[in-house]
Amino acid sequence: MYYVSAALLVLSGLFYSASHHELGQFGANMCSYGSAFCDNPLIVFSGAALAAAWGMFVSVK
Repeated sequence: MYYVSAALLVLSGLFYSASHHELGQFGANMCSYGSAFCDNPLIVFSGAALAAAWGMFVSVK
C-alpha cells in the first residue's frame, strides 16, 4: 500500500506542475486527459494520504 501511496504522491505533484504549465507539452497532454485532476490536484493528494494511512493501519509488525 505504501507503493500506491508513493505513486499517487508523485502523480499529485505531476498534476500540480501541469496545472501551472511547468511541464510543457507533456503537461498539456496530461491536462487534456485528466482535466479534473489538473484543476484540483488535492484530490490525488488526498488519495495518497488515505492510502498511506490505510497502509499504516493494516501493517503487521
